[in-house]
Amino acid sequence: MKIKILCVGKLKEKYLRDAVAEYVKRLGRYCKLEIQEVADEKTPDGASPAVERQIREMEGQRILSCIRDTDYVIALAIEGEMPDSVSLARKIERLQLKGESSICFVIGGSLGLSEEVCTRADEQMSFSRLTFPHQLMRVILLEQVYRSFRIIRGEPYHK
Repeated sequence: MKIKILCVGKLKEKYLRDAVAEYVKRLGRYCKLEIQEVADEKTPDGASPAVERQIREMEGQRILSCIRDTDYVIALAIEGEMPDSVSLARKIERLQLKGESSICFVIGGSLGLSEEVCTRADEQMSFSRLTFPHQLMRVILLEQVYRSFRIIRGEPYHK
């Protein structure tokens, strides 16, 4: 199975890059992992809602250009379904059994995702009603995908 993490922006902090590298290494046993970054737009201080929407749309077009028709797309959005770790593992397992060969998780930029990206997504998922920095979300998502594969294989993992 291929897991693609499609995200807006580059990781700036070394500690986040190190954490991502660790989970990339761990996940190599379970899936083919691809992390693809698209450029983010700078948001001016005090941007109007119209400017923010325009920024989401520009980032959204970049995201959509990286999604294949055959990708099963899960958009990370605060409004999405909030599974627990076991439910996420079962979802990944069900998708594998259904023959989905590529799951694409999408992490938006600091302003979130465009309507077009959310419409293209097969589903939306939330990790919490809390707001997390989009760069940190990449690490959290990778940890949960790793945990999912451990659960699917019946391997021990801390609770």
